[in-house]
Amino acid sequence: MDFTHPAPSPSANGKGAADRSTLIAQARDSIVRGSKSFALASRLFDRATRERAWLLYAWCRKCDDIADGQDHGGTMHGVADGQARLSTIRVLTSAALRGEPTGDPAFDGFGLVMRECAIPERYAHDLIEGFALDAREWRPRSEADMLRYCYHVAGTVGCMMAILMGVDSGDEATLDRACDLGLAFQLANIARDISEDEAADRCYLPEEWLVEMDIPPGEHMKPWVRPRLAILARRLADMAAAYEESARHGTGALPPRSAWAVLAAAGIYGDIARKVARKGEHAWDHRVTTEKSEKLGWVLRAGLQVAGRGRRWPAETLRLDTLWSRSRT
Repeated sequence: MDFTHPAPSPSANGKGAADRSTLIAQARDSIVRGSKSFALASRLFDRATRERAWLLYAWCRKCDDIADGQDHGGTMHGVADGQARLSTIRVLTSAALRGEPTGDPAFDGFGLVMRECAIPERYAHDLIEGFALDAREWRPRSEADMLRYCYHVAGTVGCMMAILMGVDSGDEATLDRACDLGLAFQLANIARDISEDEAADRCYLPEEWLVEMDIPPGEHMKPWVRPRLAILARRLADMAAAYEESARHGTGALPPRSAWAVLAAAGIYGDIARKVARKGEHAWDHRVTTEKSEKLGWVLRAGLQVAGRGRRWPAETLRLDTLWSRSRT
């Protein structure tokens, strides 16, 4: 496929963009295929919010798939045409933001939800900058570098989701907490996917951390390094837990059903980092996942938390906030 010149796909109205109901149906199928955890959490939203969350997810998933040559996630393989793929993402996203039909339901649906919710376009462009880092084979040198990457690929999504749920785009305190949750999710991803990333010639562990552990470049998945790698994975899990806790203090600004969905997702995804930490050297023998019963347990716990919250929880800040928050202004 030539990613530099994407061809429009057939649409429901013959003009390059499907109608809203078709876009929602395709977005729903995308989240069901791409993430069982997020699909479950999204069912807790009210209908309007749920449908908009699906539309946003479908765009994020499609961009990720284009960038990495995947189909709704799965095994990632290195790509030789990263810049061309990045150009495709930029062109289609810009067209969608202008309200122009792209012929791709994921991008058309994204343009729709951005207009409906008045989400600032800067978040979309910031997210794409994360793909740009990958396209030029970037590696983080410091913890701050890693967190900035986490902001680009996940913190931005947290901000867009918050606005989609009704948070005012000027409510920086709540948006900071939403961004925290995105950081927590991405830190869990980094910890879980160290082996998969290495197979695709990527590494999101800061070089300074590897030097600290005396791990030679490119050797972090060697068996003799596993005890040291497990220490770094626990560090990632601890950071993820701190950001997850911070994010919980922002859910008091959300409608009850949205808070329920966010708290459930936080617990479900947080379990990934917690399991990686518990498994230690064996965390990468098999891909870490959460069982259905564990997910349902978090849905129940989150519902009880929302029922008992009674008032808006106070915002809290973390020492690491300043490393990424200013890049959003």
